[in-house]
Amino acid sequence: MKKWSMILAVILMITTVLAACGGKTDQASGNKDSNKESEGSKDKSYTIKVANYYAIDHPQNVALQEKFKPLVEEKSGGSLKVEIYENNKLGGEKEFYTGVRNGTIEMGIPGMIMQADVPKMGVVERPFLLRDFKHAKEVLNGPIGKEMTDELEKVHGVHALAWSANGFRMVSSNREVASMKDFKGLRLRMPNTPVFVELGQALGANVSPMPLSEVFTAMEQKVVDGQDNPIGVVKSSGFYEVQSHILESRHGFTPNVLIVNQAFWKKLSPNQKKAVEEAAIEYADYEWKLSEESYESDKKFLQGKGMKFVTPDEKFMSEMEKAVQPMYESYYKEFPWAKEMVEKIKQQGK
Repeated sequence: MKKWSMILAVILMITTVLAACGGKTDQASGNKDSNKESEGSKDKSYTIKVANYYAIDHPQNVALQEKFKPLVEEKSGGSLKVEIYENNKLGGEKEFYTGVRNGTIEMGIPGMIMQADVPKMGVVERPFLLRDFKHAKEVLNGPIGKEMTDELEKVHGVHALAWSANGFRMVSSNREVASMKDFKGLRLRMPNTPVFVELGQALGANVSPMPLSEVFTAMEQKVVDGQDNPIGVVKSSGFYEVQSHILESRHGFTPNVLIVNQAFWKKLSPNQKKAVEEAAIEYADYEWKLSEESYESDKKFLQGKGMKFVTPDEKFMSEMEKAVQPMYESYYKEFPWAKEMVEKIKQQGK
């Protein structure tokens, strides 16, 4: 009897020890799984500043507010917050582009200001090259656009998310420009980019390069007689208060590109990157649509403010195109690769 009692006691002791060990193992395993799940489901939170030079009611900022911001915040599960800084609030184009490059600003929407260092980014702004919005979108969202942004990433170290539209450039002025002779003596503000400076000079104007943030005051004080931009900028920047005429020259197309600092981009989780990429596509599609559709309503608005539109006839258009042809010849000499790219752009969609 005593012998059986001892055996039973040993069995009970072994069972207790095994149960205790198994419980600890299960508990440790459970804790490990719980921590892993917690770590995997919780992305680090970031605030994304997006800088641009457009007025708050420009299609760029409408698309940012109505599409990009809410979609990023929703798709990231709230781990990403977006703050939009319009109208040069974080500096002019040069300043905020530099800010994105060095990481003090997470994102920005510049024009082609980087083309001095990244020449391929300026190809689409060559005069009278892109025919319409459809042509521009096909070029930029296709292999040529990717070749351009790949070069941008390699040279300047910023990651491009999406192409969008500023629009077709036209000349607004404080007097009528209806022929080539009307360019003579016209003090014309152009962006401080070689292609625009050369274009204005080729047309016969006296060119004054300056950033967009200084243009209204320069026109108000009659330092310059006119400027070139898509008419959406004329409306949103209030240039109709100091200008009387618009020449519908469509002498060049200016795109924008949504960029993100490369180091910041690498810090984001795969889920966060996906959220930003998907939001960028929807924002860009919406912005293209707004930019194209707004032309007639912007024109009507500006006419209501007293601006007169001049539509160049075939002869005038031909004369303007002929005047800028030497720009292409010198361009090809400086960048031999450009001729093939320009020809590909011309053939796109034909």
